[in-house]
Amino acid sequence: MKIIALDSSGLVASVALAEDDNLIAEYTVQYKKTHSQTLLPMLDEIGRMVELDLTTVDAIAVAAGPGSFTGLRIGSATAKGLAFALGKPVIPVPTVDGLAFQMYGAKDLVCPIMDARRNQVYTGIYEFLPDQTGRFVYDMHVIRQQCAVSFDEIAEELNRLDRSVIFLGDGVPVFRERMEQVMRVPYTAAPLHRARQSAAALASLGQLYYEQGRTVDGAAFAPEYLRLSQAERERAQKECEEAL
Repeated sequence: MKIIALDSSGLVASVALAEDDNLIAEYTVQYKKTHSQTLLPMLDEIGRMVELDLTTVDAIAVAAGPGSFTGLRIGSATAKGLAFALGKPVIPVPTVDGLAFQMYGAKDLVCPIMDARRNQVYTGIYEFLPDQTGRFVYDMHVIRQQCAVSFDEIAEELNRLDRSVIFLGDGVPVFRERMEQVMRVPYTAAPLHRARQSAAALASLGQLYYEQGRTVDGAAFAPEYLRLSQAERERAQKECEEAL
């Protein structure tokens, strides 16, 4: 099984190509360029480097949200375009699930936090449990599905669970000071190479979803934003004020 994975849900732009148990290539950039400038050129560079025949790809995995509204739209448009051109399905991977999968096999709870602005985070709570085969394989168990809440709300839930926690995501530096104030259980932050989105993790989780039949036709795929955009919030507020 050969999968292209795309993640432009946050500050990072990441593209990966995986085949079965092999990560063939990954290209990740977090620098002063927009995803519209980076995503397709990165995919093109990977294609040239590994002599990729796009017709051999089985599916396109994409970070399906939440995240940056603009970034999600760029990733969505790219995935839909590839799916349409190649006649292949899209594997929508929830952004927070993809982040959590970076910590595959961790013994502690895993809590990705993405800065959602307005004092909120996109987050969820996960744990990795050994499967029943006795092989060194773990299943990712979702304790709390991805959501948009205040950091204090997710911190209180983690405190109630009373287990050590690993935080990761671009919300960690934003809420580091608040962590020190409200966390009552041991916690740490993921290391540099696991701290942000990775298309490789997305491809790995995407393979599992593909095997479970969790794919959609490219034309039917749409990102999951979890919140209204700023423009939509302002329009709704204006309509409410005008109605008064």
